[in-house]
Amino acid sequence: MRVAKKLPVPEAPAANILARSDMIAIANAAADATSSGARLPEMASAAEGLRFEVDLPFGCDGPVSEDSREAFQWRYDAKSSSLRVSVTPAVFDASEWLEEPSSSVANATPSANRKEAIEGFWIARPWSSRETCESGSLPVAPLGIDAVTLPGQTLGLAEVFSDDGARSARRGGKPYESVRQITETDLKIDQGLRVRLSGRIARFPDGSTVRCRQPAGKDQRPVCLVAVSFDDVAIENPSTKETIATWPSANRT
Repeated sequence: MRVAKKLPVPEAPAANILARSDMIAIANAAADATSSGARLPEMASAAEGLRFEVDLPFGCDGPVSEDSREAFQWRYDAKSSSLRVSVTPAVFDASEWLEEPSSSVANATPSANRKEAIEGFWIARPWSSRETCESGSLPVAPLGIDAVTLPGQTLGLAEVFSDDGARSARRGGKPYESVRQITETDLKIDQGLRVRLSGRIARFPDGSTVRCRQPAGKDQRPVCLVAVSFDDVAIENPSTKETIATWPSANRT
């Protein structure tokens, strides 16, 4: 008598954590809707509350000079045997991004008599899902901290702060900085560094999870911000798998 072969029980699926590719897909769908005058797509609205983990590689072309104004940078001081890393969040103009409430979003939250600030991070090369440095790539223009000033800045992760919210979560233009003692022999940064962002998808005061603008007109690719609430900002070394520094947000519970 043949005995039916017992099939393995499938493992429970891992928690749905959005990655860089998911953020790009959400923003692309929102950009398409914006350019055609359509409603915010369901995939964007349904993302509210979902967790995300996004890596932003930087320093791929090596250390910067002491007078560098790049937002993401690292350099090594041989005299003091110290690795210095600095990551400055972007500051977005709230008057530009919150000026027109979306009539297509239900359950909008009134923002009257509230002052908002928006801080976050641009996602470089938003046409690529890679979260590592490009091998053999030519140097590119540095990422700035101002809104919509450089080519390619079309997707950002942004957190909205109001006066009645937790001010301790805001950076106010202050960079994340780390200084670590390390010998030159032990310094291994052949794959650049990366910022790891984790948190949840949130929403803007009008109730939308994504807002897109076309400052230069209809022929410009829409520039989109995904509303988020950051839990942690960490700096990691992909070559050594080491976490250099972590800053938990005041939003984290």
